[in-house]
Amino acid sequence: MALDLKSAHTQFIQYLESRRRARATIVAYGKDIEQVTAFIANMGKKTIGEVSRDELEAFLKKLAADKYTPKSVSRKINSIKTFFRFLKASGAITVDPAIEIAHPKYEVKPPRILSKIEYRALRDACRGDIRMYAIVELFLQTGIRIGELATLTVTDVKDGELHIASQEGHAQRGVPLNKAAKEALDRYMAIRSTSQAGSDISKALFITKTGRPLLIRNIRTAIDRYFRIAGIEGAKVNDLRHTFIAHHLMAGTPITTLSKLVGHKRLSTTERYLELIKDKAGESVKLEEL
Repeated sequence: MALDLKSAHTQFIQYLESRRRARATIVAYGKDIEQVTAFIANMGKKTIGEVSRDELEAFLKKLAADKYTPKSVSRKINSIKTFFRFLKASGAITVDPAIEIAHPKYEVKPPRILSKIEYRALRDACRGDIRMYAIVELFLQTGIRIGELATLTVTDVKDGELHIASQEGHAQRGVPLNKAAKEALDRYMAIRSTSQAGSDISKALFITKTGRPLLIRNIRTAIDRYFRIAGIEGAKVNDLRHTFIAHHLMAGTPITTLSKLVGHKRLSTTERYLELIKDKAGESVKLEEL
């Protein structure tokens, strides 16, 4: 029996869940495939076996007409290719219509490394917001990923380090907390406890005023706001992690140690930062000292 578009989408999501992909990844893939299957349905196709490369190319042309960036289009192509590979492997289709779809070319910008003046300005901008100040300090002092920070629980903070759970193929690890990070977390935990006394509080480390976990999009929006307040242009949340890595390399931290600290799967990933810092001799500073 031919598989209809909606059922193909549902089975794909179930497959991703069975592979224990990160929730954010599943949501992103799900939205991309929902978008392309809706487009295909509007072209009169009812089953996944009716889809050809022509329909997919038409979808990509529509994205370009709607002013999607080449990078966004490339990400959607990744979703589409993964979707149809799954369908072919499961026997739902015999020919993969996405196999020869090409990615658009676009410039990959190098990681942004914040200067001393910039991260001082960022700290000053959010100093009055105890929760966000603690979040910024954790990024700057530990180099953890935004997804890792969003899933931290209260019990993950212990004995002077953060416990980072395994996720998206990255092994669990412990990350030491320096004085600046500890002090910022202590101040935040004090107001977290008193403001939520008696409420149905989440186990998440960072929570909203109503006690719910602070989501990745909440964190990203808030830090983007403080970037603007601090007058820092062209920076993103991940650049705080990049800054941590770059300054540790400039300070002489062994690259093997740093690679394990930030949870890189391959040493070559950490080595890429060496090119970024080769002209920055003398700019290194311990972030906690600012």
